[in-house]
Amino acid sequence: MSDASTPAKLRWLLIGLLALVLIWGITAASTVAEHASAGSNAVSVSEPLSLDAQQIYRSLSDADATEAAAFLSGGLEPLSLRHRYEADITQAARRLEAATAAAGNSAAGTRLATLAAGLPEYTGLIETARANNRQGFPVGAAYLAQASNLMRSTLLPAARDLYAQENAQLSAADNRATAPPYLALVVAVLAGIALYRSQRWLTARTNRIVNPGLLLASLAGLASAVWLLSAVTVARANFDVARDQGSAPVEAMARADIAALQAHADESLTLISRGGDTSYQQDFMSLQRTLGPGSSTLLSTASALALGSPGGSQAAAAARGGPAWFATHARVRLLDNDGRYAAAVNLAIGSGASSSGVLFDRLDSHLTNAIRADQTQFRSAATAGQGDLAGLEAGVIVLAVIMAAGCAWGISRRLAEYR
Repeated sequence: MSDASTPAKLRWLLIGLLALVLIWGITAASTVAEHASAGSNAVSVSEPLSLDAQQIYRSLSDADATEAAAFLSGGLEPLSLRHRYEADITQAARRLEAATAAAGNSAAGTRLATLAAGLPEYTGLIETARANNRQGFPVGAAYLAQASNLMRSTLLPAARDLYAQENAQLSAADNRATAPPYLALVVAVLAGIALYRSQRWLTARTNRIVNPGLLLASLAGLASAVWLLSAVTVARANFDVARDQGSAPVEAMARADIAALQAHADESLTLISRGGDTSYQQDFMSLQRTLGPGSSTLLSTASALALGSPGGSQAAAAARGGPAWFATHARVRLLDNDGRYAAAVNLAIGSGASSSGVLFDRLDSHLTNAIRADQTQFRSAATAGQGDLAGLEAGVIVLAVIMAAGCAWGISRRLAEYR
């Protein structure tokens, strides 16, 4: 009875092992595909879109700050500021076009449409303000204020929301790329136990210590599991570096830089209004408190997150430079409030090493250099993580086929003995 039932048991054993091997192959391949797809998305889609959104946000903020500073000089604006403004608008338009093409029909479309419609309106107001300012007409300041209000009420909020959305998608892709392969490991353990117990059962039935086919299947399964675990672990380490020394500090530094740019524009607009509008100074003081230094402020947070990253020293220098700029701004306000308007303007936009404009430019330069360095670190580490998974999906599929062939070979040899 026992001998008669053994072939049936062998057939059921073969079916069970083949089913388990199939489940393992599908699970391992899908796990690798998910990690590889997330890594590829982070490198090729999410990070470029996040960078475009950040550059749109920054370029618009810088254009607003630059044009406000240019108006303070009166008459014909300095050529350097004119070129900087034009470069900002060109950069924003180019990045907007790239982001629109890459985003397709995604949820970012509404914000991109707002930016596309608002940017020409903003530049038109600036040109009108510039033409009046050159002729000495006071209405130029009103057009500048209208342009700045459009920027702050419509364009910058749309750019900020776009950046937040794209950065959230980048974080989601990073989370998927670094997720532990729990399901694959569970299936691997179950397959290993099944193969071990099957060989023990065959040894008891046949008195043969080793079944070559099941041994081959076991070795192929062990190789695929070890390869999967090691590759995903190494890739995860690289993606962690990309996040911790790349995207995370970049986001924090970008937020600090944009807040500083808005504060710089507020400084100039306060002087242009000549006491007629105190909202700009109030906004400056609010941004100063937000920037820091101090616990949980933007500059301090950016410096802390960038610690150990390629841009860490530049971020720390920006954090140290903030108080000097704020102190100079306070002197600008004292001069203006004391009726020494020309001296206040000179301290705000002059070329001296202790002028507010120079101190701001130094802080801005530290932040932009740090952002550039950490963006490079992100791309390098994320690309390395993507490369760690190269060939793994095909490899686990091939090894799963070998496992199935080994099981079929090993069990078929035992079945043949009963014919």
